[in-house]
Amino acid sequence: MPLFDIGFSPCPNDTFIFDALVNHKIDTQGFEFKVHLEDVQTLNEWSLNGILSFSKISYGVWPLVQNKYQLLQSGGALGKGVGPLLVYKKGGASKKEHSLKEHFFDKEGKPDPKSMRVAIPGKNTTAHLLFSLAFPEVQNKVFLVFDDIEDAVLTGKVDAGVIIHENRFTYADKGLTLWMDLGTYFENTFHAPIPLGGIIARNDISKNDIKKVDHLIHESVAYAFKNSYENLPDFVTCNAQEMSENVMRYYIDLYVNDFSLNMGEMGQKAIAHLEEVYHRLSIS
Repeated sequence: MPLFDIGFSPCPNDTFIFDALVNHKIDTQGFEFKVHLEDVQTLNEWSLNGILSFSKISYGVWPLVQNKYQLLQSGGALGKGVGPLLVYKKGGASKKEHSLKEHFFDKEGKPDPKSMRVAIPGKNTTAHLLFSLAFPEVQNKVFLVFDDIEDAVLTGKVDAGVIIHENRFTYADKGLTLWMDLGTYFENTFHAPIPLGGIIARNDISKNDIKKVDHLIHESVAYAFKNSYENLPDFVTCNAQEMSENVMRYYIDLYVNDFSLNMGEMGQKAIAHLEEVYHRLSIS
């Protein structure tokens, strides 16, 4: 009986996708999985070292792990209107709060891109690639865990921040202002959906097993769409980090769609565009 390590985040979109697979709500054809729930940046770092057999990753790290892994067709997150957001605090932090001696703002209160310090949720993330596409001139970057970024902007540790996940729904209430929807910028540039995260399989696994697991993930997503939305499974709610049910559902609506069943040709082209960004900008 094959036993594989599989890693994905505790976010509602991932637990919604994988619930039926890892909790045997579908016939797993004898496959067993040891689940590792980690934030996506940890999973990205693990993928660089080939730690897990199957894993969720940011597409931002995909160019760096192609020698160790192959990309599955199912279980990923691509879409429209779901990209990371660049936010800032109008007028910046007070001098007392701010750690820099010199700071400049335009008439809208935005910091100067040439000198600003920006928080990004992980170096090897799609968010970093999309930010670098829109702001190639910015060099002063700070890489933080995604849920620390709002506070970093509010307290003046940084001048702007790239936010993802549930922070998309909270930044305005906390006093932050939207500068740019980085996902929309990518969509308008390439006329393609935004490739956020995908599922990879390590190359030392047999092609037949990879194909079967890819199909099982497809079946798990299909099961979730049919059976799990009206009454969210315990696997989703128990790992949702105290989110309200409305936020959990909004999360799922944003990041789980037909591309999660199968990325298809459109999804493959979108990923190729993101790889183009990586190689063109030599992200660092």
